[in-house]
Amino acid sequence: MMTSTRRVVLSLYRRVFRIARTWQAQSRLTSDTETERKYIIQEARTLFRQNQQLADQESVKRCIDECEARIEIGLHYKNPYPRATHLPPLGLATQKGRKLRAQQRLRKQAKPIYLQSQDET
Repeated sequence: MMTSTRRVVLSLYRRVFRIARTWQAQSRLTSDTETERKYIIQEARTLFRQNQQLADQESVKRCIDECEARIEIGLHYKNPYPRATHLPPLGLATQKGRKLRAQQRLRKQAKPIYLQSQDET
C-alpha cells in the first residue's frame, strides 16, 4: 500500500474511533449510547481487519469511499447502523431473454456504496 493511501486509511480509522468515543444515541439513553458505541467500534475493527490485506488500489479506494459514506450517513441521520435497502428478488427489469445471472448482476450494481461490505460480514 502506498504511504498516502496508508495515511488516509489510518486517519479514517482514528476518525471512526473518535466518533465512537463522543457518540450520543438519539434517544439519549445511556444503554442505547453504549450499545451504539460498541457497535461502531466492533464494526470498524471487523471491516478494517478484514480488508487490511488488500493490495489492489481500486479495492482500497472502494473501501475508503464506503467508509467515508457510512461516516457521513451515520453522522447526518444520527444512526450508526447501515441504512437498509430493499430490492425484491427478481424485481429489477431485464431485457428479453436474460435470466437469473442478469438479475444478480443488476442487483449488485444497484447496491449503494455504503452497503458493499455487508455481504462479506
